[in-house]
Amino acid sequence: MDKNGPRDTGMAESMLRREDPAKVGKRQLDSGDRYILETGRRTAKGDNYSSDMIRVTAEFSRDQGDSKITEKKSIIVKVSPIAEGVRQDFIKLSGVFDIEILMMSDTLDKMNKLLGPEYRLSGKGLYVQNKNPTLLVIEDLAPLGFRMADRLSGLDLAHTILALDGLARFHAASVAICEEEPKQKEMYTKGIFNDQYPLELRNFFVMSCKALADEVVNWPGMKKYSEKIAKLADHIYKIGENASKLCEDEFNVINHGDFWVNNMLFKYDNDGKPVQHICVDLCVYTSPAIDLQYFLSTSPSPDVIENKRDVLLNEYLGALSATMKQLGCKTQPPTMEELKATLKRRASYGMISSFSVLPIVLCCKTEVKDLGEIMNPDTFSSPGLKSESYKKLMMKRIPMYDEWGLLDL
Repeated sequence: MDKNGPRDTGMAESMLRREDPAKVGKRQLDSGDRYILETGRRTAKGDNYSSDMIRVTAEFSRDQGDSKITEKKSIIVKVSPIAEGVRQDFIKLSGVFDIEILMMSDTLDKMNKLLGPEYRLSGKGLYVQNKNPTLLVIEDLAPLGFRMADRLSGLDLAHTILALDGLARFHAASVAICEEEPKQKEMYTKGIFNDQYPLELRNFFVMSCKALADEVVNWPGMKKYSEKIAKLADHIYKIGENASKLCEDEFNVINHGDFWVNNMLFKYDNDGKPVQHICVDLCVYTSPAIDLQYFLSTSPSPDVIENKRDVLLNEYLGALSATMKQLGCKTQPPTMEELKATLKRRASYGMISSFSVLPIVLCCKTEVKDLGEIMNPDTFSSPGLKSESYKKLMMKRIPMYDEWGLLDL
C-alpha cells in the first residue's frame, strides 16, 4: 500500500478532482493514458459514520498498435470528516479512522495473505494519505458483484452463516498473526469502550439508554423495566468497558469491533443466493464474544436469532477451529462450553448494542441521522426507538436481560 501521498488541502471531492487518479489509485496508469475522472457519493446518510466515502471512477483510453483501448476502473476513497463539528472532533480524538488505516495497511493485509484469495476478508488497500485530509483508498468491490444487504429486514440464515464464517476466519487469522507478531496485540487496545475517549462518545450511550427508558414506559407492561433502564443510564459506558475488558487467561482475538450489517458486503450467484462475504473495516484485541454479541444483537433477522442461535454458534466455532488448524495455530480454539460461558459473562455487551446500535439499524431511511446529530446532546434523537420492529424485538429482549440480572446495578 502506498503511504506517501499528496499533501493538498481542500474539501474531499475538489481535492480528488485535482489529483491525478493514477497517483490516488496507486499509480495504476501509464503516463500516456487519457482519462475522464468522475466522483460521487458511495453511501447514503447513515450508512457510514467514521468517514466520508466517495467513489472515484476513471475512464481510460490508450493506443495499442492500430487500435484504441478504453477501460473503466473505480476506487473507493474514505476521507476523514472535513466539516467541523462533533463528528470531526470525535473521529480525531478517538483515532477511530487511524485504527482503520492501520488495520488496512498492516494487519488485514497480512491476514488476507494468510487466508488466500478464496477467503479474503476485505478489498485491497491501495493508498494512504496521512493528513490534509487523512484518507484511505481501497478497491471498489461493486464491479466484482459485491453489495450491501438490507439492514431493515435483517440477515436471513444464509447471509448470517456466511457472515459468521467470515468473522471466524478473521478471528482465526488474527490468532495466527499475533502468534507470529505478538506486538499486533498492542496495536488494538481501545475498541468502542475506553476511558480515554471524548465525552461525546460516552454521552451517546447514556442518551441512548435514557431515550429507551422514556420510550419503554409507553409500552404495555414494561413500566418497571423503564425505571431500571433509566437508573442504568449513567453507568452504561462503564458497564461496556467492563464487558469488553481483556482477560489474558481467555481465548482472545483481534475483534473487528464494528461487525454489523452495514459493514459487510455480499456476492450472489445467478439464483440470488449469497455465496461470498467481505467485511469492511474499530478493532480491539479481546474476547471474540465482543464481535459475536454485537453482531448477533444487531444484524440477523428476528427469526434467525431467536430460533437458530445454536446453529450459528456451531457454524462460527466450526469455521474458527478449522481455519486455525489450517493456519497451523499453536493456540487452541475454545470449546463450545467455553464459548458459551464467555458469551454469558459478556452478555451486557449485547444488551448495550441492542439499546444503542439496534435503533440505528432499524431506523427507516428517511429518518436516518448522521454521526454529528447522533452524538450532539442538543440534537440527539433516535427515531429507530419508535419503530414497530424495534419495539417487538425489545419487548422480548428486555425481560430476558432483567432475568439475567443485567438491569440491576
